[in-house]
Amino acid sequence: MVPVGADRRGFSRPRPPVKYVGTVSGRETAVSPQDLPRLLVERVNAGDLEGIIDLYEMGAVLALPGGGIAVGRDAIRTFYGELLATRPTFMAGAQLPALESGGLALTSTRLVGGGVTAEIARRQQDGTWLWVVDRPDVLE
Repeated sequence: MVPVGADRRGFSRPRPPVKYVGTVSGRETAVSPQDLPRLLVERVNAGDLEGIIDLYEMGAVLALPGGGIAVGRDAIRTFYGELLATRPTFMAGAQLPALESGGLALTSTRLVGGGVTAEIARRQQDGTWLWVVDRPDVLE
């Protein structure tokens, strides 16, 4: 009898990487760093504060307008909570291809209003991606 995951000689076979596709808390997960900007736009437009926060690692850093910095999900939640109270509508910009190196990726979008974003995402143990650093407007 051959153990599961082994070839007929009993040697383990390398398993293909698992690509996690699904939802967390009923929300779509980012299976690619390219998914993060789209998910952010969708969730801001839906007023989904917790869905926005789910796009960031626990200790993520977000650059704020005026030079401030929000560190951690609680601070990021405060910022986006205040933003969502104004009922903004985000438009998808021209997303540049993500640059990946190992478990890190640089995402960037040319915004409709002329700004440019830059974010660093990290692959999680389950194969999904979350932002760890976010600068929503590098020109500010």
